[in-house]
Amino acid sequence: MTHRHSRCAALFLALALPGSVTAQAQSPEHQAVLAVAESALAMVSRSDFIALTDLMLDSAVTFSAGERNGQFRVQSRSRAQERRTPGGRRYTERGFRPEVRISGPLAVVWLPYDFYLDGRWSHCGVDAFTLLKADGRWRIATLAWSVEQPPACERHPSGPPAGASPD
Repeated sequence: MTHRHSRCAALFLALALPGSVTAQAQSPEHQAVLAVAESALAMVSRSDFIALTDLMLDSAVTFSAGERNGQFRVQSRSRAQERRTPGGRRYTERGFRPEVRISGPLAVVWLPYDFYLDGRWSHCGVDAFTLLKADGRWRIATLAWSVEQPPACERHPSGPPAGASPD
């Protein structure tokens, strides 16, 4: 196969594969799905859990899984419980290198993140969003995240956020 043909074959393969980043980068649906996930992180970073839950279906559920104080735990909360999350803390959650998959009215976003609490390093992990298109807009059906420490996960490639305390 010539060099030109191998490049064309590689491009065709990248565009033909389901969930291909190259193919998705052009899609308005991809951008709309990713915007919901990015908005969710922005709402957490503003401690605005009412606005966060406004991005969710009424029946949405959140899950967290990870080790805290030497004990592995899985926790779940309803949308109503998330709406009642108390304020008063300063959260900073930053996602990077998102992966988006879409099939009709179903979408999944895999989004590594790092998390700071009151300006101090807390943890990192992956947010996994499941979204459904309802009434013409993408809504969060489930949001699950892992709670880990490096090297099991990585921090944001840009380094700590502005104003964060050193570890």
